[in-house]
Amino acid sequence: MQGVLTGFAVIAVVIGVGYVLGRRGQLGEDGRTVLTRLAFNVATPALLFTTLARADLSVIFSQRLLVTAAATAAAAAVFVAVGLLRGWGPGQLTIGALCSSYVNAGNLGIPIAVYVLGDASLVAPVLLFQQIVVTPLALTVLDLSRPGEPRSLLRRLTTPLRNPMALGSLSGVAVAATGWTVPAPALEPLTLIGNMSVPAVLLAFGISLRGSGVPARGENRPAIVLSAVLKTAFQPVVAWGIGAGVFHLHGAALLDVVVTSALPAAQNLYTYASQYRVAEQLARESILLSTLGSVPALITVAALLG
Repeated sequence: MQGVLTGFAVIAVVIGVGYVLGRRGQLGEDGRTVLTRLAFNVATPALLFTTLARADLSVIFSQRLLVTAAATAAAAAVFVAVGLLRGWGPGQLTIGALCSSYVNAGNLGIPIAVYVLGDASLVAPVLLFQQIVVTPLALTVLDLSRPGEPRSLLRRLTTPLRNPMALGSLSGVAVAATGWTVPAPALEPLTLIGNMSVPAVLLAFGISLRGSGVPARGENRPAIVLSAVLKTAFQPVVAWGIGAGVFHLHGAALLDVVVTSALPAAQNLYTYASQYRVAEQLARESILLSTLGSVPALITVAALLG
């Protein structure tokens, strides 16, 4: 329980600082936009590169990751299926699917893994999976669904190579796969820049809460509620069912996959929505609701399986 409360307390404080900055207008009218662009175009690609360049890619093929990937796909698929029936657009479908399944494995998952699971490295598989597979795929969909002139086949196929987030991930994977060690003079500046990513994302999220009112109101309410419920309840239940019933996990292994799936939606999803100017309310309020809802969910999981 201490790990759950510690992780949420850290996030809440930084978001609160962002909210105060927004209320007082100390970063100006464009403060949130600048922080979002900084995170999307510079800081987060640097963070993804430095993280993945030193990663052990063998963890991708672990049994636990298969459970996490299956639960992620199931939650996203349910949102997309409902969204298609209701006629939601590609931007809302993509952001909503991410909010339903993309876990906050970094700034929240790591402290919870340390205090609840006893090993920070246990979140590494889901971090790699999301950064290598989910993020490039989702951002490619968002890029291709932008209004504008029809794109050639070559331009469509090379879309991930022009996206800074996907490019940072893929470059890091390439370095890790070759076994090359990036020289310290080149790596340290990137590490320093990457350290701005999480604070910038959380501050921008806090600023966006200024004047937002009660969450899950208006025409986006069905999508917001659906994504939050899928994230905090459906995804961990699916992870438990697949882990225990299909892969016969038990004990610490089962606790690991269920706790990971019960983590709330990542704050950087709001950065994606803001950058592409799609489903911003959905991202902001779904993240907020899933963050609040994941507190009792994680405590329940730790009590039942711990």
